[in-house]
Amino acid sequence: MMIPRIGSSALRQARSQLAPKNGPVSVTSLSAFSRLLSSLAILEQRDGKLNHSSLGSVTAAQKLGGSITAFVAGANIKAAAEEAAKTKGIEKIIAVDNAAYEKGLPENYAPLLVENIKKGGYTHVIASHSAFGKNLLPRVAALLDVQQISDITGIEDEKTFVRPIYAGNAIATVESSDNIKLITIRGTAFPAAEAEGGSASVEDGVDSKAEAISEWVSEDLAKSDRPDLATAGKVVSGGRGLKSKEDFDKIMLPLADALGAAVGASRAAVDSGYADNSLQVGQTGKVVAPQLYLCAGISGAIQHLAGMKDSKVIAAINKDADAPIFQVADVGLVGDLFDKVPELTEKLKQ
Repeated sequence: MMIPRIGSSALRQARSQLAPKNGPVSVTSLSAFSRLLSSLAILEQRDGKLNHSSLGSVTAAQKLGGSITAFVAGANIKAAAEEAAKTKGIEKIIAVDNAAYEKGLPENYAPLLVENIKKGGYTHVIASHSAFGKNLLPRVAALLDVQQISDITGIEDEKTFVRPIYAGNAIATVESSDNIKLITIRGTAFPAAEAEGGSASVEDGVDSKAEAISEWVSEDLAKSDRPDLATAGKVVSGGRGLKSKEDFDKIMLPLADALGAAVGASRAAVDSGYADNSLQVGQTGKVVAPQLYLCAGISGAIQHLAGMKDSKVIAAINKDADAPIFQVADVGLVGDLFDKVPELTEKLKQ
């Protein structure tokens, strides 16, 4: 059962009707209430291949309860839609096959998404807090006249969410009274849903085929055989202390290869030209939470910590024993990185 565009007042009314007058709401009643909810999980794809990290939006939808529909759009997306249909927990896939949406340009993609949201009557729309999600959902929010709830790390109920503020130094619990809750999720807080065990149907979405108002011209991507920074289990990161791009490549890349790790960098290293912008970890870069985060020459500015402090094990190498990074590190080594990192690399190779 899907109730189109249920507002929070209607949800509260439904809840009050389900609840007994004297006593807590029963599990059965809560189950009945959750069926009033319906979530649309926005999935990402590239060149017809599903981006599995975007399946975290399905995990978030599962925490809300209710029916879960996934949405994917782009060119030649049949394979991506069929792959998404196998994801556990998804009831239906809405697919729009049109090259105009391939690159996710928000000027083109947002009106398409709004049409499908209105048709489906979803109470929650969820996307990853990735470059794609951060680019798209603010425009969707404006078109729907609702307030976006960004970068959440927890869900308390259907209208109450937890999100970090002030670079993660404070945690805010926010409540939304909008008819449609428009949410982006922090990928490190919501792991990707199981990609097997589901059998969702695939349906064509609404596409008015409106004339595109923006055009994709070109892209220049940094390619690497190393693991993807956003999803890697091990990350090796370098900072300003490496002094030059030549030293960054000479010191950090062999260490990453020895560990089988992705390469990251602080904003100071990126701004100085030591590493590509796509490798930046921090408040204005990527947020990562690998099993191991090993950093060298990074002092530990608050903006950098916001992007990596949820890592399971943090190891730091710095010649300054009072560097802030040692306050969050599980393992610290005080020493000159130009001596210690090559020594560590050699021992790892052995």
